[in-house]
Amino acid sequence: MDFFILRPNHNQPEKSTDMKDKYEQELSQWISNERDALELLETASKLQFNKSVELVLFRRKLFDKRVSEILNDHAYAVKFTGLPVNVGLTLGLTKAIANLDLSPAKIDLGRLSKEFLDEKASDYESFIAQKLAGFVGGERKALVPKDVVLYGFGRIGRLAARILIEHSGAGQQLRLKAIITREKASDDLIKRASLLRKDSVHGKFAGVVEADQEGNAIIINGHKVQMITASSPSEVDYTQYGINDAIVIDNTGAWRDEKGLGEHLKAKGVSMVILTAPGKGNIPNIVYGVNHEKYEAGRDGQIFSAASCTTNAIVPVIKLVKESFGIEKGHIETVHAYTNDQNLLDNYHKKSRRGRSAPTNMVITETGAGSAVTKIFPEMKGLLTSNAVRVPVPNVSLAILNLRVNKATTKDEVNTLLKNACLYGDLAEQIDYSLSAELVSSDVIGNSHACEIDSNATIVSEDGTNIVVYAWYDNEYGYTSQVVRLAKHLAGVRRQVYF
Repeated sequence: MDFFILRPNHNQPEKSTDMKDKYEQELSQWISNERDALELLETASKLQFNKSVELVLFRRKLFDKRVSEILNDHAYAVKFTGLPVNVGLTLGLTKAIANLDLSPAKIDLGRLSKEFLDEKASDYESFIAQKLAGFVGGERKALVPKDVVLYGFGRIGRLAARILIEHSGAGQQLRLKAIITREKASDDLIKRASLLRKDSVHGKFAGVVEADQEGNAIIINGHKVQMITASSPSEVDYTQYGINDAIVIDNTGAWRDEKGLGEHLKAKGVSMVILTAPGKGNIPNIVYGVNHEKYEAGRDGQIFSAASCTTNAIVPVIKLVKESFGIEKGHIETVHAYTNDQNLLDNYHKKSRRGRSAPTNMVITETGAGSAVTKIFPEMKGLLTSNAVRVPVPNVSLAILNLRVNKATTKDEVNTLLKNACLYGDLAEQIDYSLSAELVSSDVIGNSHACEIDSNATIVSEDGTNIVVYAWYDNEYGYTSQVVRLAKHLAGVRRQVYF
């Protein structure tokens, strides 16, 4: 048997002590970061409620989140931008923002942090005062709130209710006042409140939902939302519920032309209609962030379309590619989640293939995405073809844009273009950008952007004239967020933004 003599390692105690000290230092720093994150959360919440000022970090909201989520968002910001955007920095900026008398606004701490670091600034107060000088004057720039009615309470309707309530803040923007449904059973109110409270895809609503049987209303975070049953849009008198000059967001898809949607305008208390589907005829199809500034309620009519979820996902990308490289021609293939229009089990359907079981089949179907682009960019007529495949997932879709460009480029140039658009500028709310090589569809659930670029999947041909961009999109939540943005714009209650 071999025997070994254990000799003392004189270096071991010193290493152990060093490791212990490092552990304590890192733990202490983490606790300090948690305190800062908590203070950041509290200050951001007060700004949201008291001044209708919303703070985000590279478009990721800070309001109504856990401390760990806020710290994770900061860690992501560091990885994404390569900048030392720590919670101490954003807290300092937030405190300075809280000391100003700001008008209602949405402010990106990510952009402010970058500018603070780039300019080697040291004083938060003077830096913020200079950057947000045009935002000062809360009373002078106060918004007049606009009443909103949801006509229909399906997938889009319920998400719109969630978003509208979440964005209510100090009540200076859109106010959800009523929801219209076409049928009513004895337990209708209870069931609809339950569907709003819990969702199999989007999870539990972060708030309180109560059914007011006596008042035939749903109380959502203290907001009384009247439930109204109607068989046609024109028969409702909204004024008897204290609703005036309202926007009706029609998410039923039952009417898509001026004649049908015009029935809403015959109802008392309605001044505008927004359709959550592609509009027909002369109805303006609007993708917020791309062509919304061309349209103004009243001047350009009273009926508007928020286009489709796919159109909202692809148009921001097409805009960037078209302006930077030019587009000779292209094809758009949509891998789309199944929808209520399809059957759960095989059954008759008026459209080809859609009668087959949605959860068990991939189904080729048509999409109007290619032609819809020409409604936004008329000069692109005839340049794009499109088709779609419905797949067995309940939410999140993927648009594959195969584009022949006029100017040769590289994968890095294409990705840099899309990444910069995600970080700064007019399309920051529309385009998100993923660095992950492990991204899958479920990761995109709840993303409020019109699309999320899968940067690792981007392809550029050897000659640089053919590019393929993969754009994921939450065809429910992301699209509904775009609808609400459009409603704010047309209502004139869009806050100032600093992106």
